[in-house]
Amino acid sequence: MTERPRKSTRAVNRRSAPGVVAHGEGPVTRAVVLDAALEIIDRDGVDGLSMRRLAEAVGRDPMVIYRHVPNKAAVLDGVAEIVFAELSVDTTGTDWAAGLRELARDFRRLALEHPRVVPLLVTRPLATPLGSRPRAVVRPLEDILELLTRAGFSGADALHIYRALFGFLYGHVLNELQEIVERPEETDEVLRLGLYRLPIDEFPRVRELAPVLAAYDGEQELERGLDILLTGLTATLPGPAR
Repeated sequence: MTERPRKSTRAVNRRSAPGVVAHGEGPVTRAVVLDAALEIIDRDGVDGLSMRRLAEAVGRDPMVIYRHVPNKAAVLDGVAEIVFAELSVDTTGTDWAAGLRELARDFRRLALEHPRVVPLLVTRPLATPLGSRPRAVVRPLEDILELLTRAGFSGADALHIYRALFGFLYGHVLNELQEIVERPEETDEVLRLGLYRLPIDEFPRVRELAPVLAAYDGEQELERGLDILLTGLTATLPGPAR
């Protein structure tokens, strides 16, 4: 499959925007603070983020940071917000399945660009009532509902499709990011994955699938999973395809 050109991220655009200068230069805004937080998490993970380190990254006294984000939880919510803001859905598209597939590819791209932010994307929105979430976090839901109802699905079925899609995407990116090869230099798949530690009489199926497990390809897994998901949705839900 040909990889389509990667989109420029909004984080990059913010860094190049006039007036967005860290290290004590220029105005401090919420966008500047969240951009610095995203950089820290990308580099050091969520555990590496503190309000003190964030203030140092922005080049200001911590009290300046608190004017824009009241606490670390708000910073984490904001980081999830600015990454979710990268997702877009063409609500006027005539091929709903193609639109969802494009969204899924974008979500995976963002996850690979910001792997240490993925736990926030999966968990932070769920910790907040739907109506209290940032608009950028709710926007994909609204746009997918619009796309699917325009295509002829009922509102309830459109919501089922949204939940199935994002349930799959969350699981996929977490699984892909956790695929660890123990010995990359090995050509034997059992040794490569460390499966020799599993007794063959207890885990015969896993051992048998060693070549398939070792040949894991995140992009192909995403496309295959979408094939299964979208085909099943088309077959089971009353909508335009039926």
